[in-house]
Amino acid sequence: MAMNEAAYGALRASAALWAGSSVLITNQRGQVLLQRVTYRPTHLLPGGAVDKGESPAQGAARELEEELGVTATVTRGLALDWVSPAGRTTPPAMKFPGELLHVFDGGVWDEEQIAAIRPAPGEIEAVEFVEPADLPALMSPGDARRALSALRARISGAGPAFLEDGLPIAPTVLDRVGVLRTARARHHFPFHSVPVPKDLAVRQSWAWTFAPDGRVLVLLDPDSGAACLPGGTPEPADHADPETTLIREAREEAAAELADTRYLGYLSDADEPCARVRYAAALTSLGPASVDPATGRTYVRILATPEQALQFFDWGPPAAEQLQAVHQARVLLGIPQAGRQPVTELADSTSW
Repeated sequence: MAMNEAAYGALRASAALWAGSSVLITNQRGQVLLQRVTYRPTHLLPGGAVDKGESPAQGAARELEEELGVTATVTRGLALDWVSPAGRTTPPAMKFPGELLHVFDGGVWDEEQIAAIRPAPGEIEAVEFVEPADLPALMSPGDARRALSALRARISGAGPAFLEDGLPIAPTVLDRVGVLRTARARHHFPFHSVPVPKDLAVRQSWAWTFAPDGRVLVLLDPDSGAACLPGGTPEPADHADPETTLIREAREEAAAELADTRYLGYLSDADEPCARVRYAAALTSLGPASVDPATGRTYVRILATPEQALQFFDWGPPAAEQLQAVHQARVLLGIPQAGRQPVTELADSTSW
């Protein structure tokens, strides 16, 4: 039965939802900006309700200025979350009808941008950058799920994520494995693009292994979501040859065959004198995923750009020097630089 305009308008008004915007900002270490506010016991991303007649992007920019004293334009969406009436604990008097909450990408802020923050007095008690794995302990459950989903969407590059109560309706491999839900190991070790000194023992041999499109192989632990590059620790059968260690470990962990291995350098650890060697290599094939005999796990294998891969780790400022060496080796291998593209899971055998 057709409705007149007044009746149709009243029907739509009766189904009205709240609308909100928030902004995901990280520092150069991949930590997330959170606000400690005066009116809630939990931390929040910058953001708030969208005002009447205001677009979600305009609302996000306004909230950044009001809460942080920062003038910015937000143009890239990371997630749109349907927050159901049951998905948020609110006083009954509010009659919360549900909310569409937009999460925008505020980008990666450098030290100068961070120093320019001026928290709103009386509302924002403090601003801090926290590890992604710490979000569930600091935020409400729904807010933490939303922030992690938005962060994974940013890293994945697959486009904005559509969420229901913070969880993707079409999870990516990063969501399924739960990347960043456990603490990233903090390895701010200096990188040295020279041979390992003879008096320094090699404890680890890892590699940036390139597919022909310029992306690299990353292994995800199915139990913890932690990421690692192919490689591992030397064994007696390797005869103290880090390259032999790398090739063996790549086969055992990822069923990966490598070619054109090139030494990049090593990381030094002042607390435990040793060398953590880094190589670059070309991937030639992947066999069926199998159990790693060292860990008893079957790793989830993905391809990511080197820049995406770095976001899975907390390697600090030395990571920039290592990344530069990685791209120099990529050029010598005759492999193009990968453009921004979604992370891809490699579930089946592949040859290049």
